[in-house]
Parts: sequence; C-alpha cells; structure tokens
Amino acid sequence: MEGLPRSTRRDLARKLTVVPAGHEYHEWHDPRTPIRLLLIQFDPREMLAYPASAGPADMAFAPRLFFEDQALWGTLLKLKRLLEVPTSDNQLYLEALGVVLVHELARVDRGADHVEPQARGGLAAWQQRTVTAYIEEHLGEHIPLATLAKLARLSPYHFCRAFKQSFGVPPHRYHTRLRIERAKVLLERRPLSVTEIGMALGFSDTSSFTAAFRKATGFTPSRYHRTVA
Repeated sequence: MEGLPRSTRRDLARKLTVVPAGHEYHEWHDPRTPIRLLLIQFDPREMLAYPASAGPADMAFAPRLFFEDQALWGTLLKLKRLLEVPTSDNQLYLEALGVVLVHELARVDRGADHVEPQARGGLAAWQQRTVTAYIEEHLGEHIPLATLAKLARLSPYHFCRAFKQSFGVPPHRYHTRLRIERAKVLLERRPLSVTEIGMALGFSDTSSFTAAFRKATGFTPSRYHRTVA
C-alpha cells in the first residue's frame, strides 16, 4: 500500500486493512486453504454526512495494513451477518452499523501514531525480531522457554507475559503455529511422507503430528495434501 512497507505476513486471521481514498493498493494471495475476505468501500462524500470527529478534515484516515482491533472487528461481524441475510426490516440497523463503523475507524485512526504500535508491556521490536528468527531457525527442535527469555534479556516469567502481549499467544503456541505452517508447505510439495514431515518438524510420532495439525487446520495431514493437490 502506498505509504507503507510491503507486507509478507502469512497469517491473516482477524486482520484488518484500511486503504484511504487516493492511495495505491495492490493485493495478491496464494492460499493453501480456502479463505474469506470482506471488502467494504466507503464513499467519501457520504462519509461527510456522518462526521466521526470535529469536521471533514479529520476524515482523511491514515493507511493501515493487517492490524487487529477487537471493537472494530465486532462491528464488522455484525455488519457481515446483515449483509449475508438481508431483509427489508434491517435497513435502519444496517445504516446505524455503518455510522458506528465510521466512528470506530476514526477512533483507531486517532490512536495510530505508528503503523504497528507496540502493545504496552510487550516485547521491543529488536526482541521480537531476535526471538522469532530463532524460533524459525529451530522449528524442528524443542526450544526451552529459558532460551528464548535469555535472547530477549528477560526473566522467563516476564518474557512469557511480554511475548503474549506482542503476539497474542504464548511462545509454545506460536512455535507450534509456525511448525504447522511449515508442514503445510511440505505437504503441498509432498517430497516426504507424513511421518517424515512430522519427525522433521520435531513431533515425537505421527499421531501427535496428526493431532496438532488437525487441531490447527481441521484436516488430517493426508486429507490436507489431497485437498491442495
């Protein structure tokens, strides 16, 4: 998006994007599993009729790429349900949700001093880079919490809290999520058997790999391979 660095994020679950009027935007996906996207376009002229702050000048939102906001997400879900099952008696509610959505966007924009603001009490940018790089380089290994905490120069207790603040999940779950994402890539190429892929990614046996993969994706590794094939 114009004004922001290019993103290579792979996990887009519950991620939101704001593209202001006049900004160049390009999006490309190569999904390994079915995805659903909700795109909402606001007419700038119509938005001026529902000013979310002091005046029209405040309606020039900043570009934001793949961020999370619980309140905004909740409003979008309500709007999505109405759009999926439209009825003649929900028009007023639909319009009201549109106004609420504009206010939510304005609230997010007023607090958006940075593209990806750091959660209070979370890891600093250098700590995030150091820790995630180490996890990606040792996906198939058991990584003690103390090792990651040492890299971040924190005690295990404070590191675990700060990591969850920054990434939304504990270190172990983040590690498992990356292993599953790597497993998807390997299953798509399928140079190895399911057992070999599980062992390569540090799972003790095929059953534990299958259980973790099914919990994360809803598919067994074999069924996932047949689906993408």
